[in-house]
Amino acid sequence: MLNYLTKTEKTAKSVDEAKALALAELGINEEDAIVEVLDEGSKGFLGIGSKGARVSAEAKDANAVVAKTFLTGVFSAMGMEVDITAKTGEESLDVEMAGEHMGVVIGKHGDTLDALQYLTSLVVNHESEDRVRVILDTENYREKRHAALLALSKRLADKVVKSGRKYTLEPMNPYERRIIHSSLQENDKVTTFSVGEEPYRKVVIAPKTVSKPHISSKIASEYRQHNHNKHKSFDEFLSENTED
Repeated sequence: MLNYLTKTEKTAKSVDEAKALALAELGINEEDAIVEVLDEGSKGFLGIGSKGARVSAEAKDANAVVAKTFLTGVFSAMGMEVDITAKTGEESLDVEMAGEHMGVVIGKHGDTLDALQYLTSLVVNHESEDRVRVILDTENYREKRHAALLALSKRLADKVVKSGRKYTLEPMNPYERRIIHSSLQENDKVTTFSVGEEPYRKVVIAPKTVSKPHISSKIASEYRQHNHNKHKSFDEFLSENTED
């Protein structure tokens, strides 16, 4: 079981050594920690009665430390060396990963990346008192995928308009479905909705049905039985007599 340390104390011969041990255990640099010297230690007399220095170090960004610790353990088990940077921003904990074979980390359509993001979110939020939104990314995949989904939604919308038939996309996660819905919400020729159950929920793009004017049975009957304007077509008659 991984130990998600965000604060530790170390004792060594000197303050610098104790500080280095504490920071190494947390896996952070000094600028990312709150370091406190608890005891500067003493050399004693002729080495007799000497006492080591004791230092405490606490991560300024505890959520980032937890995420890095968890992911480092995952990649270690996979036999992969991945450089991980994490930082808590105003809206989310952003985790960036770099290394060889990042395609394996991304997976098909980002499936593996999404799975890692989900697991990391579970761990971070289990350790945190506040709800934290976690976003994992590598090689700018999220931005590229967003652009690809926007292009896909517009292309499929055009296809639906031309064919008059609905189109069902492949299963997507909630974030990607929102991209499709948002992209086409101002399109007055198509509508979108989701079907199915997670994790196989899909977006459907369908043509908007043109609302027909309400035609009362009385008007239709009058045309059939009492139309004295034979030169007029039924459509022309309706245009003059249709109820709003």
